[in-house]
Amino acid sequence: MIFSVIAFAIMNAVVKYLSSFSVYQIVFFRSIGTLAFTIPLIITYKIPVLGTHKKLLLLRGFLGVISLIFFFQSLKYLSIGTAVSLRYTSPIFATVFALIFLKENIKPIQWLFFLIAFIGVLIIKGFGNDINYLGLIFVIFSSISLGLVLVIIRKIGKREHPLVIINYFMVMAFFFGGFMSIYNWKNPNVNQWLLLLSLGLFGYIGQLYMTKAFQANETNLVAPLKYLEIVFTIIIGVFWFQEIYNLYTVLGIILILVGLIYNLVLKKTE
Repeated sequence: MIFSVIAFAIMNAVVKYLSSFSVYQIVFFRSIGTLAFTIPLIITYKIPVLGTHKKLLLLRGFLGVISLIFFFQSLKYLSIGTAVSLRYTSPIFATVFALIFLKENIKPIQWLFFLIAFIGVLIIKGFGNDINYLGLIFVIFSSISLGLVLVIIRKIGKREHPLVIINYFMVMAFFFGGFMSIYNWKNPNVNQWLLLLSLGLFGYIGQLYMTKAFQANETNLVAPLKYLEIVFTIIIGVFWFQEIYNLYTVLGIILILVGLIYNLVLKKTE
């Protein structure tokens, strides 16, 4: 999961940098770069490309595309640190959905740790720069969709190869992003071409290791680790985009890490 969040943090920064492009064109290039890895690997290792749980795979792909589009759109209106902080309410949604749909056991004290982490997110959001409400709506919808994605991946478990799960997601993103880009196309220069194609590389790394993490462990153990992306993204925001984060942001980060660490300690003592 740590490999995953670092890769996603870099990808988010590139998307923010390329905000002059339509979100559909960015989704399109995000999928091309990843498919360049998944398809050859699937062919090489003779992995059944359609999998065996097609309905779940299609649902995961659909919700993944929805979440990606809403999140990339939110980056046009919010600072990168704020957008990512808000999106990472998704593990909270994932935990609730896992309780409802997967009947996973969650100790009462774990809710306290989740609440501490969530308060950290709210502090970062509430005491940062003025929040654009359109961006806020986009990122909340992205968060809810992502929470469902995480639970579906857990539901699929190890019954599907991670590359098959990723491939469904990226194929759907490729066709939808490509179709919607027809009337929203902007010709990139050489540097922009490289950056657009790099989205797939970082996205592939992030997606692969996130999928492996959720296949291997319970959602309520793995999901909080995604909060680390907030830390990495804020660091990138400071050094790349010269974003300014005040003491409240530091307090929010500390609360997020406290909630995360204590949750992990609790799980390891079971």
